[in-house]
Order: sequence, then structure tokens, then C-alpha cells
Amino acid sequence: MDFNHKSVLLNEVLDGLNIRKDKIYLDGTLGGAGHSYEICKRLEKTGLLIGIDQDLRAIEESKERLKEFDNVKLFNYNYVNFEKALDELGIEKIDGVLLDLGVSSYQFDNPKRGFSYRFDAPLDMRMDRSISISAKDIVNTYQEDELKRVISDYGEEKWAARIAKFIVDERKDKVIETTFDLVEIIKKAIPSSARRNGPHPAKRTFQALRIETNGELDVLKNSIYKFVDHLNVGGRIAIISFHSLEDRIVKEAFKYLEKDCICPPNIPICNCDKEQEVKIITRKPITASKEELAINNRSHSAKLRIAEKVEVKNEKKYR
Repeated sequence: MDFNHKSVLLNEVLDGLNIRKDKIYLDGTLGGAGHSYEICKRLEKTGLLIGIDQDLRAIEESKERLKEFDNVKLFNYNYVNFEKALDELGIEKIDGVLLDLGVSSYQFDNPKRGFSYRFDAPLDMRMDRSISISAKDIVNTYQEDELKRVISDYGEEKWAARIAKFIVDERKDKVIETTFDLVEIIKKAIPSSARRNGPHPAKRTFQALRIETNGELDVLKNSIYKFVDHLNVGGRIAIISFHSLEDRIVKEAFKYLEKDCICPPNIPICNCDKEQEVKIITRKPITASKEELAINNRSHSAKLRIAEKVEVKNEKKYR
């Protein structure tokens, strides 16, 4: 199976990154290199594209897709470790960052990876196959209250408590091994009347387990500020998210980075040392056009937010 999915919000990302020749751009979620290929075309064989992905298969596929360009460096890391790639290249500052969050179409559609409730497969969900804990481990070892927290917080599933209880009851008799094993448990836990409308009953629970397995939200929280630290003035960070939890993290991080002061309003002179670091380009997230929605199912929940690094003034401020 190949990484042949359509890149989400492609033109919007390319415009938003304000790509310039001779500059350095980092794609932290390389996938099938759809976005990166178009970035490289606009660099016109000048500058540099740094591609990062924690899935070794994505790196292998991207090497082939990007072989016509000689200004590309690829690294098999989680994007939270992007500074290791910069250190290896002797680079301190870059001019653009792209994150296309969530699971790639290849990973989701590959039955062997265990991401999808549509295929019967070992319950895995690891984006990086070298990490030790899989979704199977979480389902079979977490305490009931831990499972409820994960499914509720990360899946926003209102039946989280029942699903967690049914999982714990089921695993008393046998280990929960496969995706279909879990799907059947979820169907039992959610009343039939609640399963008649809306998405697949397992959708939210599978999303929650994937996020927990890969530590996705913690990785995102820990990365945004570091990426901005490494941007040159005028450089941009563009992040595509696919559910409200990710989008909220991006939105709040950008809002904080844009603040010029965080002192209480009754203090006349700023003492916080907080400086504005970015200018928010997208006050509201960019979503897919009707044309893209018609041809790319993955784009339906996509939200793109963009911010631009500004020059820090380092001066005391009167209120």
C-alpha cells in the first residue's frame, strides 16, 4: 500500500507559508510528501526542505517521491525531536514549519496497522513501530477510570464510562486482541438507540486510543513554542488539525505567543518580560473549499491556522 492520499488544504498551505527561494522549510509530518513535493517545486532547487516523520515507511516512500530534488534532508524522528535534525545539519533558524496532524491515509487504510475500525487487525495504532506500548496494551492494562478518562477526554465520547466498564468486564475472560474485538465491545456498551444516527460507534474511542498510544496532544503542546523559537523573523508556522482538541491547543498557543504582556490589568508598568513573538495570520481557521470537500473526504474536519514570527522589541511597556 502506497502513500497516495490527497494532501489536505494544499494550496492554502502553500500560500500561507509564503514560500521564498533560498529559505529553509521544515515539514514535521512528512507522510507521503504531498505538501513537501510542492514546497520543493517552489524552492526551485534553492534553499532546503527538511522532512521529518516518525513512520519509517513514510521516510522510505518520500525518498522516492522527492528523488528529483537534491535540496532535501529527511529524518526518521517524531517532530517533537526536530531540534536533533537541525543540530545534525548545523542549522539554528528556519523560515517555515508545517504540521499536518493526525494519522495519514496510508496508516489509516492499511489494515495491518490497526488504526481503523473498518478492518479486522491486531490492535496496534503505533505511528512509530519502535515504541513499546500499543493500543492493545492500553485496552488490556489501564484501570477502568484511566480508560474512561482517555475515551472521554481524547474521544469526547459521552458513553466513555460504559465503554470503559465493558472493556474491563470483557478482558476478565480473555485478552482483547483485535480491532473487531474492540468494536464489538463498544457496540455492546452503546445502546442501540444511540447507534442509529451519527458516525460509526467506535470512531471516537479509536481516535482516543490512537491519541493516547502516540502521545499526540503532549507532543503538539511541547513543540509549538520550540518551533517558533527557531523561526526567523517573517517565518511562518502552519498547522492543520483534525479535531477540536488539537485545534484548541494550536489556537491557545498562538494567542499566548501573540500577547505582548500577561501582567494583571491593574499594574501600570509591565513586569512580566512577556514579548509578542508572532502575528496571527488566520483569526479564524481556514477550512476546505466546496471543491476540495467533494473530492477529498479527509478534508472535512481539517482546520488550518497560521502565525508569523515577529521581531521581539525587549522594552518595558506602560499600560
